[in-house]
Amino acid sequence: MSDPLSRCAWYGMAGSPVYEAYHDTEWGVPEYDSRALWEKLVLDGFQAGLSWITILKKREAFRAAFAGFDPEKVAAFDEEDRARLMADAGIVRSGAKIDAAINSARIYLAMRDCGEDFSDFCWGFVGGQPIQNSFRAGEVPAQTPLAVEVSKALKARGFKFVGPVIVYAWMQATGLVNDHLSDCFRHQPVKAMAR
Repeated sequence: MSDPLSRCAWYGMAGSPVYEAYHDTEWGVPEYDSRALWEKLVLDGFQAGLSWITILKKREAFRAAFAGFDPEKVAAFDEEDRARLMADAGIVRSGAKIDAAINSARIYLAMRDCGEDFSDFCWGFVGGQPIQNSFRAGEVPAQTPLAVEVSKALKARGFKFVGPVIVYAWMQATGLVNDHLSDCFRHQPVKAMAR
């Protein structure tokens, strides 16, 4: 029996229970929790050069390897932890990406210690409200001028693997932008979740 739901036209999603569940329940939902926003930014950084489904299938292994993405714990990772991560076949074993993840935890904590909430920082780029797009298949951009701006701001803080394409994918995933296609069954429900 075919699935009657009209979904976004992502390559490789049709018939993939993991990918469909992610699309149907998580992608585009506005995320306001600072730690969760940071986790998703780190995971999107690991995606660079890979497909999202690769990261999605490894997400639980990433969470185990990175101490549940607890910034305090990740910021304290040392060379022994780095070696452990490089040997972990359950995650993407890229030294540069692992170093970037550890460093990003330190940046996150430095921002917090200066009284800057990561969620407020992120949502400040969209005025606290998700951008509501109404794209049809083939119209969704890979990046936008706002993604370039956010990318520059993150890079200025010292974050790595935060180019405009990665940042736009992260903005879509965390609901800063609602890019569910206008005919996708999730477009209106996600739109209604805006604060």
